[in-house]
Amino acid sequence: MKRIRVVRELRTGFAGLAAALALSGCATDRTYGTAPGIEIAQLEELPAPRIENLYVIGPQEALEIEVVGAERLSGTYLSDGLGRISFPLLGVLELNGLAPNEAAELIANSLRGTYLLNPEVRVLPSEIPPRTVSVGGQVNKPGEYPVPVRQSLLRVVNQAGGLAEYADLQDVLVLRTVAGQRYIGAYNIQAIQRGNYADPTLYPNDIVIVGDSPTRRRLDNILRFAPLLSTSAILIDRIGR
Repeated sequence: MKRIRVVRELRTGFAGLAAALALSGCATDRTYGTAPGIEIAQLEELPAPRIENLYVIGPQEALEIEVVGAERLSGTYLSDGLGRISFPLLGVLELNGLAPNEAAELIANSLRGTYLLNPEVRVLPSEIPPRTVSVGGQVNKPGEYPVPVRQSLLRVVNQAGGLAEYADLQDVLVLRTVAGQRYIGAYNIQAIQRGNYADPTLYPNDIVIVGDSPTRRRLDNILRFAPLLSTSAILIDRIGR
């Protein structure tokens, strides 16, 4: 039996996600955050991005925009820190998170009727950055890692040097934006390693966050002093109370 909680972020915000989001393995159920703007989506897995849209426009990127038959509108545009451009006649356009074909469609639709009868627009990035997945949290080598069109979660974690000493195996998050909507998948990586359910597929632009286990840290701090007490130590676990 497989149950995966996929959490969808509403457009109102992402703050407060640090509350315990969860993936339940089989019989075990874990609580999840109820921060403003977060809701549980009725999905078995994270939605996959369209393959042709794996590259999306971001901040501080140079874009070659061509409006066929309108040379004054065509040229090189640089997105600002929020992924916006200032376009003649139209003003500020929000392009952050859009694929080039989606940005071209946005510009064409904005020009159509008022300024041009049937505009044809092309948007090309001056330089396409390498396709990567960002891995952070309790891994040995956090950072950006190149991936092909798709890659599995376990392989990406291995690329990041594997799980760190205090990684929480039940608290691994995958953040993904599809069609302007951000989703959060919460996974139990230990259950994946045991084959309890399939290793989820990751795509470029995904963000992986491996949680921290405070209980293991506290226990290690206690055990550091155990030899000073006796040759063995019996501990009373009051952490969960």
